[in-house]
Amino acid sequence: MWAKQYDIIVVGGGHCGCEAAFCAATMGAKTLLITQNLNAISSLSCNPAMGGVAKGQIVREIDALGGNSGVVTDATTMQFRMLNRSKGPAMWSPRAQVDNIMYGIQWRKALEQTPNLSLWQDEVTDLTIEDGKVTGVKTLSSLTIAAQAVVLTTGTFLKGKIHIGETNFAGGRLGEGSADFLSDKLRALGFEVAKLKTGTPMRVDGRTIDFALLTEQMGDDNPAQFSYFYQRSQLLTQRSCYLAYTSEKVHDILRTGFEKSPMFSGRIQGRGPRYCPSIEDKIDRFADKTRHQLFIEPESNYTNLYYINGFSSSLPLDTQYEALRAIDGFANAVIQKPGYAIEYDYFPPTQLRNTLETKLIENLYFAGQINGTTGYEEAASQGLIAGANACLKIKEKDPLILKRSDAYIGVLIDDLVTKGVDEPYRMFTSRAEYRILLRQDNADQRLTPIGNSISLAADERLRKVERKQRYAEELTAYLRKSSAEPADINPLLTSIEANVLSQKAKLSLLLLRPALTLRNLADNLPTLDNEIAKLPSDIADEVIEGVETFIKYESYIIKEQEIADKMLKHENLKIREGFDYNNLQSLSFEAREKLSKIRPATIGQASRISGVSPSDISVLMLYFGR
Repeated sequence: MWAKQYDIIVVGGGHCGCEAAFCAATMGAKTLLITQNLNAISSLSCNPAMGGVAKGQIVREIDALGGNSGVVTDATTMQFRMLNRSKGPAMWSPRAQVDNIMYGIQWRKALEQTPNLSLWQDEVTDLTIEDGKVTGVKTLSSLTIAAQAVVLTTGTFLKGKIHIGETNFAGGRLGEGSADFLSDKLRALGFEVAKLKTGTPMRVDGRTIDFALLTEQMGDDNPAQFSYFYQRSQLLTQRSCYLAYTSEKVHDILRTGFEKSPMFSGRIQGRGPRYCPSIEDKIDRFADKTRHQLFIEPESNYTNLYYINGFSSSLPLDTQYEALRAIDGFANAVIQKPGYAIEYDYFPPTQLRNTLETKLIENLYFAGQINGTTGYEEAASQGLIAGANACLKIKEKDPLILKRSDAYIGVLIDDLVTKGVDEPYRMFTSRAEYRILLRQDNADQRLTPIGNSISLAADERLRKVERKQRYAEELTAYLRKSSAEPADINPLLTSIEANVLSQKAKLSLLLLRPALTLRNLADNLPTLDNEIAKLPSDIADEVIEGVETFIKYESYIIKEQEIADKMLKHENLKIREGFDYNNLQSLSFEAREKLSKIRPATIGQASRISGVSPSDISVLMLYFGR
């Protein structure tokens, strides 16, 4: 900074704010990122990892669109694993253990090297608004900074309150202050405000853990990466994680602190994440379980800290300590940072358009935990969409709206703005009805052309995708036309106890057998091995995985695409903005009430609103000419 006028101001420097600022600036908008603490840029407040089930798909999608989260993750990875390999490829999910210290440094470096982007350490306390349109922000240091659009990515900082047993105090993160002004200003403007809570486990000094009593969990033998574009400069030296378990003794100790628990006493009003509960919530809800699994994860190559994943707690510190030391391997454990719960304000996301622009104030965007989501990946993806759409809006270009059949990001945003949340929203593969189409291996083919069309994904990225697609088509065509003789392939089939051939068979048909892969076919068929050897080394693994997946699941992929295409007619049928549903008496009362509140953009979105029946959708389709 030093200017008083920007195209876009992004408020908040977490995963969401960093991605929003990076994308807006990359697309050519003069952008300012304002955050309370520049030394906490993109802090990994909870577990030091990116990706996981469904979350890994989101990081791949961010990268494919031209975002930076995948690149930073790959540059700071300490361990990489592809989860759910035993299931079908629609369930495969990449996950990386990252260096908590270096992750923030890499993001800070990326932001400072991004043209059009400035950073400013301050707290935004108010917005300036004229004629229902945001025109800038006011800060704690008495600055008024003008902008054409503002993106709020405030995380858990809005009126954040930290709870440790009976102790509670204001804070957006342990060691950092809360933001206590902006939330009241937004409420005064007419926004609906509610509260949620989340939490985090203690961090333990690794020198005091007896790892010999834990189960080692190593990374993949051939670690992949998230980014389709960035390439590591050297081989990844992986750190191990470990498994530990609670016991009935541990549970009994934890129960002694329940009477001082803010969750059970009612001092916490906000609802917590159902799928990532605190340890006290687990033993209360699952009283029949005699133990719970814990993941012991290294925080950084530059510290001895370990993160006790699965042991989130807001119980008194002495209870946390006693319970931790009752776990095998932790008899002498020393805590360096306590577990705690945090309660914060959020704004129900049905107040947003599917661009993440607020319905109440033009050119004002909400993204991340302010919308009731949980997780770095969910936040970063919203940051990308909000930052991109803010840039497209001020340039008077069509918005970036991803359909449910386009991306997990499309599912996430549609769920938020259509269904709303009453607990922290977390993405799962089960939320996506088109998950065979939305695999982690094809995110670049799905989304890089879209990212390139809005000047976010570079031309070089698109050329790499097109080159990969060309090689994949050539390899697929070879497999469809080429056959294997029984004498060449039967030894392999015998070794895996599969039915042998009596006559030659097309390679594409052989590949339909679950036990056969392209690699082991190539090991037995020199001509196929020669074809694979022609693949460029930088894309060979991606091409092989993509081709194998497509051939094995082609019939399912085609069927799911047909279903998505049929539903597309509803998604393309727009509802006139400002339409008065009360004039359609043929609609049920509940439908009129829900439609008037959520204001869906299309018939497809309307059909997913709870309380809007198929007969209500028929009425809307008739009215709008179908």
